[in-house]
Amino acid sequence: MSTQSPPIVSLRAPKDVSVADIEHELGQIWKDYQPENQTQDAIVATQATTFTLMVYEPEPTQHMLSVLGFYNGPIDGIFGPAQVKAIRAAQLAYRLAVTGKLDRETMSKIQAAYHKKIATTQDTHSLAVEKDVDNRGYVVTDAIANTNPRRIVTLCPVISEDTGVTAQVSVYCPMKKQYLHTLVGSEYVTLRATPDALERNGESIANLAVPEFPQFLWWKDAPTPTKPLFLQLAARAHSVIFDSAEFETSEAELLQLHEILNRGTPVIDLNWRRIGGWQELTAEAFDPPARRKDITEIDRVDVNYEAGNPAQALMFLGWLSSRLQWQPVSYKHTGGDYDLREVDFVAPDGRKIHTELAGMPTANIGEIPGDLMGVRLNSTNPKANCITVLCSEVAGCMQMEMRGGTQTARVEEVSSLSERSAEDLLAEYLQRWGRDLLYEQTMTVVAQILSKVG
Repeated sequence: MSTQSPPIVSLRAPKDVSVADIEHELGQIWKDYQPENQTQDAIVATQATTFTLMVYEPEPTQHMLSVLGFYNGPIDGIFGPAQVKAIRAAQLAYRLAVTGKLDRETMSKIQAAYHKKIATTQDTHSLAVEKDVDNRGYVVTDAIANTNPRRIVTLCPVISEDTGVTAQVSVYCPMKKQYLHTLVGSEYVTLRATPDALERNGESIANLAVPEFPQFLWWKDAPTPTKPLFLQLAARAHSVIFDSAEFETSEAELLQLHEILNRGTPVIDLNWRRIGGWQELTAEAFDPPARRKDITEIDRVDVNYEAGNPAQALMFLGWLSSRLQWQPVSYKHTGGDYDLREVDFVAPDGRKIHTELAGMPTANIGEIPGDLMGVRLNSTNPKANCITVLCSEVAGCMQMEMRGGTQTARVEEVSSLSERSAEDLLAEYLQRWGRDLLYEQTMTVVAQILSKVG
């Protein structure tokens, strides 16, 4: 599902400034657009009065493709035609299916080739690619323009010689927010530096948040609960935003998310919102009184997901077990063709529950790694009325229903949010933000599951 970006008017195209001059430059822009400085028919612009969004956005893919000789465009974080062409060239060179999509296998090959080249090159600075981040802060976050952010600060860590932090400022206004001749605009600040330089300037970066408004931190990287820059920015944030669909080593990073939650930091995982439809239909299946009493008879759960990232499957299982008060007693990652994971629980009445999570190979890999494909709830009690099959498509429903059982199955096809982009989900979240206690309870159970490795 895609969202049409609103028409945008630029009050100030990106301009290079020193970090010390950011506030002065932005103040001058707004001063130029005040009524007393305009002709009768000129547009007047005012500042949005909503929130500050900090975005930590490493963009390694274009850099690695550049180092490997497949990409010669700007390192701007934009997945456009130039990057698609480069990905296709890399796939051809590495004898992969030439799709132009950055699937897990392609990314793994690119990373391996990049690290091999780094290891065999004496002068790592010679591998640094000139960074052109012009307009990046605006382009990367245009999906949330309609939420009227007061200020967006984008941090772009780069691989290059450490020459300090460079900054660009700009101001854009969504046209649909126009009232008469007045536009409500948002400020965009883009900071570019090596990770070390960003760390050194952590306090100055944190101070770029507008103090009287809520502040959100979108950390588009692995959770790093001990990283000083993360700690400085998270300490001031009303919520820290992640997307576990992008985690490379899901289990370790889910545990790090739980550690961050345990410190009292409010967290939202955009991937958690993608399984909302699955949760709603699971709960709805046991609303009828005739089925409600049999929910405690469930003792077998199978979850299928697109191979590559088990985060959604683990969160769904964590949510279900938290609602039914199951306690995890063992966790086994057996791998194999379906990257099988087995989790055993014990119910409050002492019953044993066995669950399996299977990563299903798919011909057409979606944009979101690890989407749920099917869920089957079952019981070894032939008299229980609890067998439930949920799936993302009819063929999947039939496959899961055919796994046997004498009970009559309730079958539902889920209209999931799985393919919703992170930007679209974030835009919705920023309109009604707050702590998600159900998510926090779920992540506690997920951490308990992962700690039971046998």
